Amino acid sequence: METVVDKSGERVQRMFGGIARRYDLLNHTLSGGVDAWWRRQTVRLVPPEGDAPILDVCTGTGDLAFAYARAGGNRVPVIGTDFTVEMLELANSKRDRAVQGGRLKGGLVEFQEADTLRLPFADDRFQIVSVAFGLRNVADTGAGLREMTRVCRPGGRVAVLEFSKPRNRAFNALYQRYFRTVLPRIGQWVSGSREAAYDYLPQSVAEFPCGETLASLMEENGLEQVRRRPMTFGIATLYWGRKPGTSHAAALMG
Repeated sequence: METVVDKSGERVQRMFGGIARRYDLLNHTLSGGVDAWWRRQTVRLVPPEGDAPILDVCTGTGDLAFAYARAGGNRVPVIGTDFTVEMLELANSKRDRAVQGGRLKGGLVEFQEADTLRLPFADDRFQIVSVAFGLRNVADTGAGLREMTRVCRPGGRVAVLEFSKPRNRAFNALYQRYFRTVLPRIGQWVSGSREAAYDYLPQSVAEFPCGETLASLMEENGLEQVRRRPMTFGIATLYWGRKPGTSHAAALMG
């Protein structure tokens, strides 16, 4: 019988709360720093258009939210949401240091506690709704995509950056060995997590839809013109699509 990964809200909150303190260090170390490049590619391929606000859900410690603030030239408001309080505390600390150091305009980036399945925003508000390595942690992928699309403006875009499965067989075999055996042990040792967070990572990636399956799911949940771009031999993939609208004017208006 196939094992289904437990993605209940309580389990995910507890697990990520337990590794929050070393989350950034682990991400950058275990990916060899390439995760920062994936986020830069995301804001390059799905850049801000005008001054309308941007929403980053499952924001964690805010790295993609900060990348969008930089891409918007310190003039586009960005809101990051997450339902793990410990992650948001770190995101707020990073924001405050950036503001104090003059790298970020005060009041530009805001973080809120919120569940991606029940976003506390009006319909049609954001020019971009993004998520990086968080959609696979949402209990219902389709419902999460519908909610992201709901708060996106007509003509605006929804962007999903997520782990995927490399297509080259030889590389995939090596990568899967690292991903399933080496990474969980290092992650467990460094993080000290009692919730086996880095065993959960390969399990959740294996269960999550990728490629054409996820692109089709985005279309089924309200998006059109869905595109995808594999990165780093397919270890990660960026997917993005537009919310239907008569023109892109809504996304361009502040």
